[in-house]
Amino acid sequence: MFSGIIAAVGRITQLTPREVGFRLHVDAGKLDLADVALGDSIAHNGVCLTVVAKEGNSFAVDVSPETLSCTVGLDAPGPVNLEKALRLSDVIGGHLVSGHVDGVGEVLRFDPVGDNRLLEIRAPKDIARYIARKGSIVVDGTSLTTNAVNGTDFTINLIPHTLENTTLHRLQPGSKVNLEVDLIARYCERLLSAERE
Repeated sequence: MFSGIIAAVGRITQLTPREVGFRLHVDAGKLDLADVALGDSIAHNGVCLTVVAKEGNSFAVDVSPETLSCTVGLDAPGPVNLEKALRLSDVIGGHLVSGHVDGVGEVLRFDPVGDNRLLEIRAPKDIARYIARKGSIVVDGTSLTTNAVNGTDFTINLIPHTLENTTLHRLQPGSKVNLEVDLIARYCERLLSAERE
């Protein structure tokens, strides 16, 4: 589990083809790897991946074709939002995040509002029902609060701190982003549908 509070912006430096999928080599940036062991989970733009090698301030993770087919931002060198998995004693500054991407959204607007940015995203239709006004949403691994929801489109206000400490400042209309909806919404739906069955 994760909280959606980005610890560092790292960089995918290389992709090595494997028999199936790729091995991503990642420069951890400011992410402290001292307590990271092989087998630990690190979220990359919201995608939970397992550390399979580590050397100095870099590590490697394997990514499958399935993961590549339903996410964005892991198929080429470039910056990635990084977060280590939570410990039970950690403060949850964002919300409970599984690191399993529900779908890829498209940025419609990224407009300045003072030193903030108004971000509007169109979600895939099959997950839009889980997105609620003033609810939690994960965008490229970052826990955010929705301002408004209109059908499949929703808006978020990004503050300067978020813009400075994540990759979200690079967004523009047409950008694709990984989305994970709130776990609570999914469980509520399942409980209600199970009762009807």
